Amino acid sequence: MPESPCSSTSPKTRLTQISAHIAPMSTTSFQADTVPQAPEDPLFGLMAAFRKDTFENKIDLGIGAYRDNNAKPWVLPVVKKADEILRNDPELNHEYLPIAGLPSFTSASQTLILGADSPAIKEKRVTSLQTISGTGAVHLGALFLSKFYHPNTERSVYLSNPTWVNHHQILSNVHLPAQTYPYFSAKTKGLDFEGMIGAIENAPEGSIILLHACAHNPTGVDPTQEQWKEISKVMQAKKHFPFFDCAYQGFASGDLNKDAWAVRYFVDEGFELCIAQSYAKNFGLYGERAGCFHFVTGSSSDAEFTISRIASQLAILQRSEISNPPAYGARIVSTVLNDPVLFAEWEANLRTMSGRIIDMRKTLRAKLEEMGTPGTWNHITDQIGMFSFTGLTEKQVWKIREDAHVYMTKNGRISMAGLNTHNINTFAQAIDKVVRETY
Repeated sequence: MPESPCSSTSPKTRLTQISAHIAPMSTTSFQADTVPQAPEDPLFGLMAAFRKDTFENKIDLGIGAYRDNNAKPWVLPVVKKADEILRNDPELNHEYLPIAGLPSFTSASQTLILGADSPAIKEKRVTSLQTISGTGAVHLGALFLSKFYHPNTERSVYLSNPTWVNHHQILSNVHLPAQTYPYFSAKTKGLDFEGMIGAIENAPEGSIILLHACAHNPTGVDPTQEQWKEISKVMQAKKHFPFFDCAYQGFASGDLNKDAWAVRYFVDEGFELCIAQSYAKNFGLYGERAGCFHFVTGSSSDAEFTISRIASQLAILQRSEISNPPAYGARIVSTVLNDPVLFAEWEANLRTMSGRIIDMRKTLRAKLEEMGTPGTWNHITDQIGMFSFTGLTEKQVWKIREDAHVYMTKNGRISMAGLNTHNINTFAQAIDKVVRETY
């Protein structure tokens, strides 16, 4: 075989010759070493600090997940049954779901949040897409509104102050400017209703108002039904667009219909609106990321045509982001929601979770009042759901962590699910001590 012209050249020389024929890389304006370090997520940072603490009797009141009386994750009995049904189904496969998700899941989710007799369902003016839990539903809705919602005034989303911290980041990512409306009163540790109504009334006409359907995160403070009616009246007068975030239906009060009351009232009042729905808390499916997004149009002669166009655009957004939603968590939820016997058992499981949290609220308040802890503590039982704004200052929060190894967010918010009969005395005594020292 004839010798290659390059065979007598050293490897290093050949590499040099080859490299000489390669054009130098073009420079770009992107410099990786200029990317700033992002701040640590406060909640996940709190979890990391708790895990590092070697104290045997440390208490975690930061995590937003249900824990049983032994501080252990609780798999709902009905979820175990649904899981067993699915695993024994010979037809089960792992094929792609449709872009909009599992139809039996999205239709049952509509009924759950809107009610079986909802005019929106009967008139076929609601479209629903399965999402990556409630976070994905909020994101999909915000993305859709950023692209298609164009009122005559400057477009902003109004968030309660405070709100779930991720709301701000999601809106920023889709370039929707955020404003806030007063919500929590530090004085009463309840709802600043006058401040809330005033801000909504003064917001530019056609603003998007994000509302927590029940068990407000992070305060645990909800409007009464009469206050919801007043909010609705003001929003109608200003032609605002409601965006409901519902992460705790059934988990808040133990009553699915009661926790969905505000959403259903707004639909009955004729609002065009959207809803982000999560099954993380009320099914305990935190890691399965099962959620749903619903868009409801107003009643009109061409409502079906309108909702069809909206559905088509939502499908395009979904396709470009996740292509298809994950199946297993949705199948668990669908199995339960579409079986009357399992549904009844789920309601009983919800009452177990919400009931234990309510008991912890009552016990904590009673212990503080028995010790004569300075201040008033009725807000602990007035608030509802997983979270409670204790009224503790940031300085007091850090002091309790240092002295008693109790972990909560720096604004004094606690997860009531982290309390149990084994640690509630320790926590109550820690509050009493720090309040007396700083009162």
